[in-house]
Amino acid sequence: MYLPPSFLGLDLHTVARAWLDRMTSLQHTNPSARLRAALAIGTTPDPSYIGELLERCAVEPDFNVRETLTWALMRHPESLTVPRLVEQVQSGNNQARSQALHTLSKIKGPNSWPVITPDLLSDPDDEVARSAWRAAVVLVPQAQRLPLATMLSTQLGRGSREMQLSLSRALLALGDVIEPVLRGPHRNVRARAHAIATERLLRDPDAGFELDIEMAKRVSALGQDS
Repeated sequence: MYLPPSFLGLDLHTVARAWLDRMTSLQHTNPSARLRAALAIGTTPDPSYIGELLERCAVEPDFNVRETLTWALMRHPESLTVPRLVEQVQSGNNQARSQALHTLSKIKGPNSWPVITPDLLSDPDDEVARSAWRAAVVLVPQAQRLPLATMLSTQLGRGSREMQLSLSRALLALGDVIEPVLRGPHRNVRARAHAIATERLLRDPDAGFELDIEMAKRVSALGQDS
């Protein structure tokens, strides 16, 4: 439980100065200073820090600092952070949305699932979409796993190899429920090749991820049963 400094007998001016120093450090040009500031905030959480942490998440360029900002947010009550993170997903800039989704996937609160929509899973920004895929498979209720797999399958064939591997990993996290989805009709040969590569990984997790366009063409020509 958070107790006000006056209750603890601390000097209010000293506490206010320390608070301002932390907030200023989050804007420091040195990423190490920003990381230390985020660590300090997470070590002594206070709801008044949440807004500043979210603002920094939206612009922070350093991966390690972003991870520490997520940790600091997780140190605060879910009842305060989750609604603010959902707001970020729905209205923030692309980095804010991606980082908010990442943080929601770490918190794993049941109230976060409704933010995962078909539009979010197909977001035109690759990083937002990837973060949505990762968050979705963590937050999804058991009864929604097959509908989620179906929604994710609409993104098969999208983007670079790394992008496609991210989607395959998300699908694989759902388990065997994805098998009928992978074997279903797909919008083009590239999507079918991605489905074949993902099914291969489902059967053999040690197999390499390779798109076999020629195999996808043969499957398309012969029919799925073949």
